[in-house]
Amino acid sequence: MTVPGHRSSPSGLLPADTTEDVRAARPEMALLPIGSFEQHGAHLPLTTDTLVACAISAEIAARYPVLLLPPLTVSCSQEHAAWPGTVSVSAPTLHAVVTDIAASLCRSGIGTLVLVNGHGGNYVLRHAVQESNESGGTRMALFPGSADWAAARSRAGVRTSAHSDMHAGETETSILLHTHPELVRPGYASADHLADDRPHLLTLGMPAYTESGVIGRPSLASAAKGAQLLAGLAEAFGAYAELLGGGR
Repeated sequence: MTVPGHRSSPSGLLPADTTEDVRAARPEMALLPIGSFEQHGAHLPLTTDTLVACAISAEIAARYPVLLLPPLTVSCSQEHAAWPGTVSVSAPTLHAVVTDIAASLCRSGIGTLVLVNGHGGNYVLRHAVQESNESGGTRMALFPGSADWAAARSRAGVRTSAHSDMHAGETETSILLHTHPELVRPGYASADHLADDRPHLLTLGMPAYTESGVIGRPSLASAAKGAQLLAGLAEAFGAYAELLGGGR
């Protein structure tokens, strides 16, 4: 379902709706894309997770009457701090920003917020969702979950396992080949690196397991897989819309 009047900026990252567009659509649910600004090897941009979160959100917004918010572009990327360009905020800061946004939405009449997370290191988002729902405040959900990704990866024919496809691999590269091919550097075809045994990732960070910053097999990526991944995730969102009452 397409939201009447829903528009995006030419870049596709920022919503271009006016306040009157939102008034006419009367959305009951908002989507907040949450990305990161962190290394993704030599073949993907620092904004990869943000681009992925925005692409997922755009697919959902094309089907459901939601208020699409601009993305949070810096989050918790401490495990990537060794690489130039990576910028992080603390977990309490991200928690505070998300809960403040939820409270602001509630005051404007939107009582449901879905966090569309593009970065696996944003562990604190789980706590923000649980706390908000337990307190009776803004109803929140975190999307996509592991089962949603699994279904989308199966639909797209992704060959790398979820554990192996950790960072800048087949999935992320495929999505960007579909949505922003001009941002994918040619070197992805020879950037494969597997590190399935990484028991101390939280303590040692990514540098202990990869020199390039890649953990996965980007050589297997394709634009066709990227399109199917996004379609699969948008389909999986239907269960969330039904649960949260945002599918009118």
